[in-house]
Amino acid sequence: MPLDHLSRALLKELVRDGRTSHVKLAETIGLSATAVARRQRTLEDEGVIVGYHARLSQKALGLGVTVIVRLALDSQSEEALAAFEKAVARCPSVLRCFLMSGADDYLLTVVASDVEDFENVHKSQLSRLPHVARIQSSFALRQIIDRPVLP
Repeated sequence: MPLDHLSRALLKELVRDGRTSHVKLAETIGLSATAVARRQRTLEDEGVIVGYHARLSQKALGLGVTVIVRLALDSQSEEALAAFEKAVARCPSVLRCFLMSGADDYLLTVVASDVEDFENVHKSQLSRLPHVARIQSSFALRQIIDRPVLP
């Protein structure tokens, strides 16, 4: 679905605050509240808006360590990839997992309370994933940018 300037403005406001009312959105982008509601529903139905969520503070939740983990598998067969992906989806410490091109097969974002907690995650979760041949971990020192996708 091609996005016109009004849909882009609506998406920008929803990314900024997903709890904004239709009335407030209408005032901001220059449509009626009914037109905003209709447009928002269309964007949801078309799969442009895939959900709403609250952004939580990792620090406030006691998750002060972010680790970028690069994994290589012992096989790139469809079966190996599927087994790995099914298993990694069950790892509660993994926030993101990307299938990669290049030397590493997967890139994960993992959170832990501290280095000792990550050691436990490494031993009890990551190293037990099927077909893992190599794990390389890098600790994030500080987050510079964490922005949602902007239209």
